[in-house]
Amino acid sequence: MVEKRYPMAFVTAPGVIEFRSYERAPLEPLEVRLKVKAASICGGDLHIFKGKHPFAPLPVSVGHELAGEVIETGHAVTKVRNGDRVAVEPVIACGRCQPCRRGDYHLCMNISFQYRKGQGAFTPYFVAHEDRVFRLPDGLSYDEGALVEPLSVALHAVKKSGVRLAETSAVFGAGAIGLLVTMLLRQASGGRTFIVDVDDFRLRKGLELGACRAVHNRREDAREVILAETDGIGVDKAYEAVGMEMTLRQALESLRKGGTATLLGLFEVSPAYLPVNLFVQKEISLLGSQGYNWDFQDALVLLDQRRLDLKPLITHRVRLEDLQSGFEILLDPAGQAVKVVVVMEKPAV
Repeated sequence: MVEKRYPMAFVTAPGVIEFRSYERAPLEPLEVRLKVKAASICGGDLHIFKGKHPFAPLPVSVGHELAGEVIETGHAVTKVRNGDRVAVEPVIACGRCQPCRRGDYHLCMNISFQYRKGQGAFTPYFVAHEDRVFRLPDGLSYDEGALVEPLSVALHAVKKSGVRLAETSAVFGAGAIGLLVTMLLRQASGGRTFIVDVDDFRLRKGLELGACRAVHNRREDAREVILAETDGIGVDKAYEAVGMEMTLRQALESLRKGGTATLLGLFEVSPAYLPVNLFVQKEISLLGSQGYNWDFQDALVLLDQRRLDLKPLITHRVRLEDLQSGFEILLDPAGQAVKVVVVMEKPAV
């Protein structure tokens, strides 16, 4: 039985998590209610926690990477049923604007996300439209299911970049998204991949998950290393998953002539200076990658076929009541964290 009111996490001021009482609402005909089993903290949540998210002013509910069990369905729902194990795509698209009508719902003119509308994932129960829930493959844990959302973000970017077999790549940022991009590049290309960061633990993770060379961007100059190890040519593809002017510039400068950089990082400070002459001199390209668009389905295929193992990304688990500590772990330079998963039930002993 779902309680009439239950707690939901909000960031009310920079560095402050508060749980507010959320009222259970009756389901619309095509809505699904699930019992949240696991939810993970993402980079966007960290921007919110710091009060620096450019599109989510405080106070705001927090959390959008989640998996759970369907416990109630609207009377017109046909896609899932009670007891199904699902991941949630938290995007809200209008379905009426020109991008939506052509199938590009990630570019919806009125796009939003559940957490921006007052429903975050760090809560016992969550409501979503049936079109935004996807059954988890057998054998995939709820913890891993919570990572389908960031995997879809990375998958969209890799697809968008047009990477080909045996092409070389550089990934700037060894957070969860950068590491997922690295894992996918091993599948999509198999070429040499450089991983760039300033955290030794995350760089080791990058090597473990498919990178051929880790570059510590304080002890080394990423551009110089990449050019030196590609005979002065540069890489075919670069991915910026940090959201900093310096790393975006390095990504562009590390490209070969005719290469392509893809931007995934969320910039807390904008605008950014770019070496614009490079675009003409080297005929390089810079692409933006926004969220996901029909990518959840493909991410789940890869997981169902055991092409990817998400477990190495999960470095910490905390209970819902300890959510504040989960954010602090991720922001601690010595925390050795990639993904912190909030588990709603005590694990079996």
